[in-house]
Amino acid sequence: MKYNALLERMGEVNDLLCSQSMLDWDARTMMPPGGAHTRAKQLATLKVFARNHLVADETRRLLDAAEAETVNLPGDSVERTICTQVREAIDYHLRIPAALVHKRTEIGSKGQHVWAKARQEGDYASFAPVLEETLELNREMAECIGYEAHPYDALMYRFEPGETVATLQPLFAALRGGLLPLVQAIGEKKAPRVDFLQRPFPVEKQLEFALKMARKLGYDTDRGRLDLTVHPFEISFTRNDVRITTRVNDEWMPKSLFGTLHETGHAVYEQYCDPAYTRTPLATDLIGLYAVGGVSFGAHESQSRLFENHVGRSREFWEHNYGELRDTFPEQLAGIDAETFWRAVNRVEPGFIRVESDELTYDFHIMLRVDLEASLIDGSLSVADLPEAWNAKVKEYLGLDVPNDRLGVLQDVHWSSGQVGTFCNYTIGNVMAGQLFAEAKKDERVRAGLATAEYAPLREWMTEHVHRHGRRYTREQLLERATGQGLEPSFYMEHLSAKYSEIYGL
Repeated sequence: MKYNALLERMGEVNDLLCSQSMLDWDARTMMPPGGAHTRAKQLATLKVFARNHLVADETRRLLDAAEAETVNLPGDSVERTICTQVREAIDYHLRIPAALVHKRTEIGSKGQHVWAKARQEGDYASFAPVLEETLELNREMAECIGYEAHPYDALMYRFEPGETVATLQPLFAALRGGLLPLVQAIGEKKAPRVDFLQRPFPVEKQLEFALKMARKLGYDTDRGRLDLTVHPFEISFTRNDVRITTRVNDEWMPKSLFGTLHETGHAVYEQYCDPAYTRTPLATDLIGLYAVGGVSFGAHESQSRLFENHVGRSREFWEHNYGELRDTFPEQLAGIDAETFWRAVNRVEPGFIRVESDELTYDFHIMLRVDLEASLIDGSLSVADLPEAWNAKVKEYLGLDVPNDRLGVLQDVHWSSGQVGTFCNYTIGNVMAGQLFAEAKKDERVRAGLATAEYAPLREWMTEHVHRHGRRYTREQLLERATGQGLEPSFYMEHLSAKYSEIYGL
């Protein structure tokens, strides 16, 4: 059958992208700094090979034949869905010159190493030329992709299909309207103590405990591993090899713990995709050319934020797991009970670093980045003026004065790797997490499991409704099938309001 031949052809594209992911993982964890230049070329070569294999005449002939073979199947069948996605991806990539793909990938890889050094030294001027080139390449991409209202819409399409500057505005407005009164009310209350989290916590013990919790939540270490890096990430080379990373501060234990739980959520999405989808377009982002199985980056973030915040920062979680943490760090946590610890790891304190921000102020970090990215892409904001604009937004949203660029405009890896248009995914993920978790808790098995530190029922519910489907459904279809409605922020806002009203006595 030509359909099966098309699947094998797409399997080869997935193989190339998984090979690219392996080199990317190595570049971000193990590779010596001197390898950056040649590694950038290797990554670019693999991405272009994958793109060329996808759009080749042979692929299009196989697709034509596969479409003819499957024309009488239901429109929502796996076969018809795969054919539709391959057709969409081919049409997309034919609009973008291969040379542009190669250049963006190469600059993205080199840019990460320029950024890492610039961030360490707080030297924005050394990163600015790379950022300028990255933005120009993304503007070219937007023109090739096409858009109706704003060039930023085209760039978001690669990560969160359907979202635009126009659709995000009412969502952000609704969140601001709900979040600001909470933050202001909390600002007038006494904050939970956190001094005991700032004591020296041995790094190896931190990693040991974090990985133990990851396993409890469903991370299969027979098909994965945990490593250290500058900026935590998850990456997969099919569902059978899904790796996570974290970073450690020996005097602030929550960084490694919650970073690991966050990446665990990403990892279980990949590990529990339907095995039948391995090496198929339903486990491959053919638009972005990544070996990613989630239907959108926002859907992926829903799992990381759900396992990190709704589970890992819940009172229930620490009522059952705190004893094990205290046994791991008996000196550091002497005299500290589970309630005190739970309140500490949920303390609201506006900060400079997005990945270390509290759950309540996190979305302000996203809003300011989306605002700035859109302005950089349409040209209303220059690279030279970005630090000043960044600092002004931080003051507006978080009430903080940024002391230096290391804590400001240089903190995120995304721009250095060329990922412009992906920040909205984090807030989309927060909203989806609230909606999915609320629905999952209607299941008696899930509630009972959370109440007894048995997390398999929750993971199995998420697998049934989210993970196993890979990229078969759109984000909205996935939500409607799981919860009965499309994206709805009220569940997320109710979660935040209830949790922080309890902690701060509002």
